[in-house]
Amino acid sequence: MQRREFFTRLGGAVVFGGAALAWPHGAHAQQPGKRPTIGFMGNNPAFWRPYVAAFVERLGELGWVDSRTIAIEYRWAEGRPERVAEIAADFVRLNVDVIVTYGDAVPVIKQATTIIPVVFALANNPVGGGLVDSLARPGGNVTGLSSQSTDIVGKRLELLHEVAPGLRRVAVMFNAGYPDAVLEMAEVQAAARILAIEVAPVEIRRAEDIPPAVAGLKTQADAVYVVADALTAANAPGIVTLALTARLPTFFQNRTFVQAGGLMSYGPNFPDMFRRTADLVDKILRGAKPGDIPVEQPTKFEFVINLKTAKALGLSVSQTMLATADEVIE
Repeated sequence: MQRREFFTRLGGAVVFGGAALAWPHGAHAQQPGKRPTIGFMGNNPAFWRPYVAAFVERLGELGWVDSRTIAIEYRWAEGRPERVAEIAADFVRLNVDVIVTYGDAVPVIKQATTIIPVVFALANNPVGGGLVDSLARPGGNVTGLSSQSTDIVGKRLELLHEVAPGLRRVAVMFNAGYPDAVLEMAEVQAAARILAIEVAPVEIRRAEDIPPAVAGLKTQADAVYVVADALTAANAPGIVTLALTARLPTFFQNRTFVQAGGLMSYGPNFPDMFRRTADLVDKILRGAKPGDIPVEQPTKFEFVINLKTAKALGLSVSQTMLATADEVIE
């Protein structure tokens, strides 16, 4: 499929409300079983658009062309845990050949199937979160890529402290119902102690928790560190808007949130992670067992800063910091 055709289809039929969003769904229901099928479960379709593009482009380079040599069934959970179970059951019913998803969704998918191969494109802590037995030998029907989020929290706090030298107290917003997020929260506390920064934990469990949580931070924190998971990703635009209204700098995991108005991000290059996810899918479709494919780790990291947001918050960004950024949004 050509890139132009792909993006045309991305902009096509989208179902809102309780149902999952499915971009190019209908074309694949016509002749089931004639091509290998990938069940692709994403979180927020708007934010995931560049990741899907990278994934599909790499598949094409490997000979897997959507609607020709392969079929892709897209589903979107939108940060709602109940949707993950519904989508997993749907993929099992469709008997897809491989499921591509994010780390948060894997435990639920593993409950639905121990047979269909599962590849996670992003997972903060695959071993600690119980997704795989080990990075070298994942075991079972799951493999993927680790984002190493807990390993780089210190770097993130250092960058935040540099752009906001008066930083004394940082609020850490995390999904208390997601084990990996709780683990990263603990890592942030440990890194903050070294920098003599106080941490104010902000627990959320659903989207409705976010507005009152941010509203209560205006006089309690100097900045907000947002731990990435499906819930915070699906609600990132709202988090950014609320934080800007409260004049609070925000730090996120990747550039997508900074493009939406967040202050800074530092983390793996997600499009690159999705290209490498396509490589793992290719191996599985050609006969490899997921449990024998080592979990891969990021090779490309990027620092992105939104200069427009910094100015709106009255923050001065040094030329040295701007020079080290991979992208400056103005």
